[in-house]
Amino acid sequence: MRLLFLLFLVPAAVQAATVAIDVGHFIEEPGATSARGRPEFEFNRELAVEIQTAARSDGLKTVLIGYDGFMSQLTGRTAGAAGTDFFLAVHHDSVQPYLIRTWEYDSVERRFNDDHAGFSLFISRKNPALKKSLACASAIGTALRGAGFVPSLYHADPIPGENKPFADKANGVHYYDNLIVLKTARSPAVLLEAGVIVNRDEELRMRSQEVQKRMASAVAQGLERCLAKRF
Repeated sequence: MRLLFLLFLVPAAVQAATVAIDVGHFIEEPGATSARGRPEFEFNRELAVEIQTAARSDGLKTVLIGYDGFMSQLTGRTAGAAGTDFFLAVHHDSVQPYLIRTWEYDSVERRFNDDHAGFSLFISRKNPALKKSLACASAIGTALRGAGFVPSLYHADPIPGENKPFADKANGVHYYDNLIVLKTARSPAVLLEAGVIVNRDEELRMRSQEVQKRMASAVAQGLERCLAKRF
């Protein structure tokens, strides 16, 4: 009888959190185009897979959404994440169209802007788990900075198309309340803009497998630290 009583006192094993990793954009609408003409969707897919691998190595469970490139409905992405503990949208960044300049690459005129670089993180105040969304975004930003990455910050500039207020300036976290995947997610949710691919140097960094793995490891580390805590 005493043994049975003691068994009730032993806490149940903590179940690993499940992260939905959403590959931003899709084949027909692939997002931004890099300075050398590569679609953002391809960058997103590569980094999402690296994040999945790193997250699993850190003991998290994962669900990969949109990898095949045919998921056109944004609400379908968050619906597909139902039952998961966290939603992470993986994207790569550009700048406002009026900031774009042109150059020639491989005998083709391409579009670029080298003035901005770095990662950005976004959360929505319309998400039902705002407190944890912010905590996890900050944890990811902290881990990225610790891995040598720098937040871009320009999304808060008072210029047309930007003006995204800071939620945590030090870690590159902004409020972007009406982003569909953030406000319709039923779990805490963060959108990562990994780097500015219209920046010619940053594009090459974002294509580097070493950089992708280092960034993915940092993102997974931030998620693991955040999701281990109760809010």
